[in-house]
Amino acid sequence: MNKFKNPYATALDGLTLNDPVSAFFDFCREREKIRLAREGGAPFPWTDDPIFQQGRFLNIFREDDRGSKAIISFSKDLEKDLPMLIHSLFFARWCNRAETLDELSSDMLLQPEKLLQKLKSFEPWCNLNAYPVESIHWEGIQYSQLDASTTLFGNIKESLVKIIIEAKGDVIKATNAINTLFKMQNDFPIFMAIIDLAWFRPDIIHPTSHVPTGIGAVAYLDRLQKYLGLEDHQETCNKMIELQKEYWPDAKRAFQPIDIEYLSCECRKYYSYVNGTKLFEGKNFFQPVGI
Repeated sequence: MNKFKNPYATALDGLTLNDPVSAFFDFCREREKIRLAREGGAPFPWTDDPIFQQGRFLNIFREDDRGSKAIISFSKDLEKDLPMLIHSLFFARWCNRAETLDELSSDMLLQPEKLLQKLKSFEPWCNLNAYPVESIHWEGIQYSQLDASTTLFGNIKESLVKIIIEAKGDVIKATNAINTLFKMQNDFPIFMAIIDLAWFRPDIIHPTSHVPTGIGAVAYLDRLQKYLGLEDHQETCNKMIELQKEYWPDAKRAFQPIDIEYLSCECRKYYSYVNGTKLFEGKNFFQPVGI
């Protein structure tokens, strides 16, 4: 990941943020309040915050997001078939688009020609600027995003199972071991597929495992790490999990390392709007249905 040019690296440069810890939890509480108001049937805008009114943000808890719900639904009932579950999750994170997963079922992964034709009938991938997925390597051959999704993962799922089991529940070890073979500069899709496994098989991947830092989270996690005087992002995640008891004791559940990483990305987005390095335009602009 270090070799990958991070388009968000300077997003917070020049921004004064006196207490990034308080800012993090302020963001969390307000975003969760919006989710609850919206789901409770309250009318838009659900908040007085102009950034939340205009910008698109994920929910605070991953399981509440549409994308996560699509992945969970797509991979349901595969817990007892670990190779097929891993195949499903890698496919899901290679496309990373809820609309695509909603159009498919996991059994289509066993019919690569049919799957290929289906994927060619619409735009199957997530926004590649926000979520870049590179070609990968396996045994000296390079595979495109499409080829990996439709063919390769089905052929190597048993090998992926072995690698992941050998990591003994550790997301970072599993990600690094797989990327030694895949040779991706941005390993984010690998790590997301692996941490998703914790939803289904916490015996294989521990939900409390530390995770790599995705490119979108670096800038804010760096702020937190410096403010807290810690050595690395893993220590920073541990401290933020501890501080949740003080800053947000009535949250619906305790944070895990993936939550801190994921929410640091969302905080980077929010404070990029504050900083003027991100604009309310295109897919960034939130327009509620019917308004």
